[in-house]
Amino acid sequence: MRILFLSHYFPPEVNAPASRTYEHCRAWVTAGHEAIVVTNVPNHPAGRIYPGYRNRFVQRKEVAGISVYRLLTFLAPNRGVLRRGLNYSFYLLMAVLVAPFLPRVDIVVSTSPQFFCGLAGYFVSRIKRVPWVLEVRDLWPESIVAVGAMQRSFTLRCLAGMAKFAYRKADLVLCVTDSFKTAIMAEGIPGDKIAVIKNGVDLDFYAPESIPVPETAQIPGLGDVRGKFIAAYVGTHGMAHGLDTVLEAAALLRDEPDILFLLVGDGARREHLLQRRDSMKLDNVVMLGQQPKSMMPMIWAITGASLVLLKDEPTFLNVIPSKIFESMAMQRPIILGVRGESQALVEESEAGVCIQPESAEQLAAAVRHLHADVEGRRKLGQAGRRFVAENFDRKVLAARYLDLLAGVVAGRCPASRI
Repeated sequence: MRILFLSHYFPPEVNAPASRTYEHCRAWVTAGHEAIVVTNVPNHPAGRIYPGYRNRFVQRKEVAGISVYRLLTFLAPNRGVLRRGLNYSFYLLMAVLVAPFLPRVDIVVSTSPQFFCGLAGYFVSRIKRVPWVLEVRDLWPESIVAVGAMQRSFTLRCLAGMAKFAYRKADLVLCVTDSFKTAIMAEGIPGDKIAVIKNGVDLDFYAPESIPVPETAQIPGLGDVRGKFIAAYVGTHGMAHGLDTVLEAAALLRDEPDILFLLVGDGARREHLLQRRDSMKLDNVVMLGQQPKSMMPMIWAITGASLVLLKDEPTFLNVIPSKIFESMAMQRPIILGVRGESQALVEESEAGVCIQPESAEQLAAAVRHLHADVEGRRKLGQAGRRFVAENFDRKVLAARYLDLLAGVVAGRCPASRI
């Protein structure tokens, strides 16, 4: 089977959609199939092209057996509305323009968000005259409203209409959470047309036994943290994450010399957070920029507790941040400030403690508790690794995903709940 996958992001970008797309496609290639990825020039989140890449009309390169086509990209940082909107819509235009010249394929998969990347799958599948699978990793436009990026307006109503159009036209809608399936069914889409393949983790890459705790010199910018208990947030510093809560918790624990807060990543709120950290004189907060994926196991290895946080918005009841699975795989106990399906998963796995979202007091208390409870941290970490190994091995999920694609190509739409 030859699979054409449309993704706004792809490695060396290190966000969740880039990792999910790469790991699934790599598994499909290993299983004897062909994977073709159509993506942007790597530039996320700063809107600057990564070293070693150029912004040309179309560039092709093979990555781990995957044929990767990088398209001319309208560069925009991951903040603001207008330029990002142009970035998203330009990808759709470019994907449609190059589609006739891409190899023949059996199926098109497009992943959303970004929404216009998801919608591009409809047009490309019609050009290639093959079935289309729409992967939904966030509900649009609900997620835009939740982070305050846009107010309810005529534009949002248009986006909602386009989302319903996409759900109706897709041969299969594939969600990453059970809650997304429920929400899409509420839009009148039959349940047997919707499948669920949740996020997972590469257990070979995130293998704690193979990663010795590194010397501090191996993580540039971190400094000497020997003897410190590190509470780390690793991921996008965006409008959705409510990371001011971390700074406020750090202020409450500024007199605890053995506790250090670490924020790793980039995003629309990073400069605000840096300025606020400095204005609050928080010597117990270190902020590193975006790191290559190869550094992630080392960063997790020095982490005492993984912070998984989102704003306290109803939309986020439906999401499961992918860093949950990476934390579990690396046997790092989780402090979760997210309600809904994420909370149910962490409670079921017994891999962490749950707090009220955006509560600095509860976050500080949870960090202080885990710092003091060495044996409790060990048990939480072991429970997490066991849970993801049994339920969220990326190789297993990729194989089930492949079965769904084969079913669509054969004219079936088998729903699957993972």
